[in-house]
Amino acid sequence: MGSTTSYASAVAAVKAMESALLSYSDMEQLISAATDTEFNAIISARRGSDASAGSELADAWEIVHGYAPDCRELEMLLYKYDFHNLKAALKAMIADCEPEPYYIRPTNLDLGELSPILKAKDYDLLPAYLRETAEKAYQLLTDTLDGQLADSFIDTATLTVLQDSAEKSENDFLNNYARVTAVCADIKTAYRCARMKKPRSFLEIAIAGSADLDKEALIRAALTGTDGLFTFLDTTIYGEKARLLESSTAAFEKWCDDEVMEIARSARLQAFGFEPLAAYYIAARAEQKNLRIIRVCKECGADRETITERLRLLYV
Repeated sequence: MGSTTSYASAVAAVKAMESALLSYSDMEQLISAATDTEFNAIISARRGSDASAGSELADAWEIVHGYAPDCRELEMLLYKYDFHNLKAALKAMIADCEPEPYYIRPTNLDLGELSPILKAKDYDLLPAYLRETAEKAYQLLTDTLDGQLADSFIDTATLTVLQDSAEKSENDFLNNYARVTAVCADIKTAYRCARMKKPRSFLEIAIAGSADLDKEALIRAALTGTDGLFTFLDTTIYGEKARLLESSTAAFEKWCDDEVMEIARSARLQAFGFEPLAAYYIAARAEQKNLRIIRVCKECGADRETITERLRLLYV
């Protein structure tokens, strides 16, 4: 990890760009927009000449990464996209189709090289954090032809790698980010598996475990059904929020996203280090999700109250 002063100029530049992020009043105007033209005009007027700042997630990443191209800590924020792209490439290879339509950007991977590497089984050419998962996922997929099982294996590996990498970094920001990400994913997975009465063999692959939620304890609880799962979660600090799943998966997912945003906000006052750069990217990601929520809700005819309830916490 670089020294705390390594990114001082980058932090100053990113803080200046925060003014281009949309505020709650901007979101209110977007909810009221009568047409797509008006919707886009509100965004353009708010951002002014600096249209690239936060306008697209890949653009936001390019800005942040451009200021700190050698920051390995920042790359951890893209692990979930890297592992998603691994899933896409493997499935496309099995189905004999092109993976490009299924890729997500930004990513740490060279997507043009991903499929050739997997076809050649030359896993050493992949980033170290992806190699073992790629090899095992390929074997699992070809042995079972069970796409759901392979997806679950890769999703769990994502959480495990993220937590291990964060722990090695010895950075509080990354450890908090990894912890919340893992806990939210595991609770949602355990709930889904409990409802579908998935067997232990599936749960052992699908649940990663974390410092806050022991893997074996969560598996045992999920095997007893949703009531037993919530009873167990009630003994943890996540009990109240987990019960949001009883009425609305969307409400629980909003809480998860807001927890990540709180972590990002905690870095906002720092003058040095990579954390404000990571926070800006997380803010841009939340903004894009909010714009997507507003667009989809408006298309579905949702009322203002419904849209507002679903909006994620903002950085500014």
